[in-house]
Amino acid sequence: MKKDLLILGIETSCDETAAAITKNGREIIANVVASQIESHKRFGGVVPEIASRHHVEQITIVIEAALKQANVTMSEIDAIAVTEGPGLVGALLIGVNAAKALAFAHQKPLVPVHHIAGHIYANRLVTELQFPLLALVVSGGHTELVYMKEHGHFEVIGETRDDAAGEAYDKVARVLNMPYPGGPHIDRLAHEGSPVIDLPRPWLEGSYDFSFSGLKSAVINTVHNAEQRGEAIAPEDLAASFQASVVDVLVKKTVDAVAEYGVKQVLVAGGVAANKGLRSALEEAFSGLDVELVIPPLSFCTDNAAMIAAAGSVMFEKGVRADLSLNAIPGLEIEIFN
Repeated sequence: MKKDLLILGIETSCDETAAAITKNGREIIANVVASQIESHKRFGGVVPEIASRHHVEQITIVIEAALKQANVTMSEIDAIAVTEGPGLVGALLIGVNAAKALAFAHQKPLVPVHHIAGHIYANRLVTELQFPLLALVVSGGHTELVYMKEHGHFEVIGETRDDAAGEAYDKVARVLNMPYPGGPHIDRLAHEGSPVIDLPRPWLEGSYDFSFSGLKSAVINTVHNAEQRGEAIAPEDLAASFQASVVDVLVKKTVDAVAEYGVKQVLVAGGVAANKGLRSALEEAFSGLDVELVIPPLSFCTDNAAMIAAAGSVMFEKGVRADLSLNAIPGLEIEIFN
């Protein structure tokens, strides 16, 4: 009988220090996340140096907690998967060096994982992937459409040209004097209002790329113009109008790409995948299509190490390895894993 594959995943790309252990890339047997949101909230965003310091404080604690939660020892772990990039370089280095130290001390294989590949493979913790598939990745730093014809093959067919969707949400939230992270607050407020304010849809015709900088600027201009005229804008209507514009673009480009590429499955990944407006719009758009839509539970949308271990399991089985010269690559391209 084939031995179970146990992968220890480590994730420190931004402001979550996380460690997890998966079995055969499909089952979570430990998942520990130390969040830093409270530390960064007063600054209105992630402060890289503070994030790195918290990672130093938490990294050994979360790894030990994951091993204890799974009731396994390092001798039983088959490989260590770690986020190589993209992300904040100082934050990434904490996880990479912790993983290298463990790999050296316990003579375990070291598997580098792309952060976005991790978000995509979070869906494998929900259901088995069916190829060819399309992944809509929407987070604070990334908005991409990724085509996969098989495990480990990533072809970016559309990406953000400026602000990512999550970044635009945070900036609009700041205009509305909402705390960081702004996305959940905008989403909540949007459901209390109506999309009655005319805001642009950045379609970028003939391309699957995204651009939300102009939309963000339109929101800011709308607020400033109203202030100059002494008029009041209902925050809930502005939030609803902004969200409607973002969601319309994300959903239409995804549906169009599905038709062109003939995929069997659509995966949604990243922190903005937790957005209720986006989730419901995608469910409605795909209700009449012969394509399986997979949206992960909220706990798998934000950064975690279970997704890194899940992706790491696939990379391990494909023979991907790193030596102790492994370094953090803050601008790592996902195509490197083709």
